[in-house]
Amino acid sequence: MRKLHVKEITQAVKEMCISANYNLGKDVIDAFEKAKENEESPVGKEIIENLIKNAQIARYNQMPMCQDTGMAVLFVELGQEVQLLDGNITDAINEGVRQGYSEGYLRKSVVSDPLIRKNTGDNTPAIIYYDIVPGDKVKITIAPKGFGSENMSKTKMLKPSDGIKGVEDFVVEVVSQAGPNPCPPIVVGVGIGGTLDKAANMAKKALIRPIGEHNELQHINEMEKRLLERINNLGIGPQGLGGITTALAVNIEVFATHIAGLPVAVNINCHASRHEERII
Repeated sequence: MRKLHVKEITQAVKEMCISANYNLGKDVIDAFEKAKENEESPVGKEIIENLIKNAQIARYNQMPMCQDTGMAVLFVELGQEVQLLDGNITDAINEGVRQGYSEGYLRKSVVSDPLIRKNTGDNTPAIIYYDIVPGDKVKITIAPKGFGSENMSKTKMLKPSDGIKGVEDFVVEVVSQAGPNPCPPIVVGVGIGGTLDKAANMAKKALIRPIGEHNELQHINEMEKRLLERINNLGIGPQGLGGITTALAVNIEVFATHIAGLPVAVNINCHASRHEERII
């Protein structure tokens, strides 16, 4: 049994909050570069060039790449052979978020009650998903989620008879209705199966998969590619000003479901597809 002090988790989360908002991942930058070469619209090409410059400035000056520094969403894989010392892991993570958003001069965007709307002042509480896994390590992935894109996300309980076509049509419909609002080029996360909440969880988790990596299931892999082509044929383009680069990727996750159901969730991420991973 490996012993781990929760202060190490707090420190890691603090650093990740800052780094994820300052340093756009290589997978996103590479996708921008590829899109710039392929984009047919002169305006669209210029926008992508500006997005690359924006990311470079943020990294060089160590400042947020976007004014919406997001609500902190974390996926935690907790090894079952880890013994946590001197505290609660949820409290430790929230303390890391609190410190990171304060020391990194990141915008605090969380309100304590969805109706009363009073700001908590420190961007907590975070959204945290836990998985208990084999081993003696703790893997933490953070994804600061802006709400310009989050607000464009949808779920739907399809009928099993709707099948693959029904799923694909719904995903394209969601992106089409979102238009320029989620600040394209976007990343589209899709969850299929499980229950309503499971599908939404999978759609969110799909967004942290590196751009360019596809689902290992062949029929899902093919669906990702078909959907990316259909979405880019919508003509929305970078920042909604036209072009063939509406999305950089479509990532799909699936899970078993009930014989009577076909839950589908679509979670959209803006061009600032921020995610960072650390293993402690």
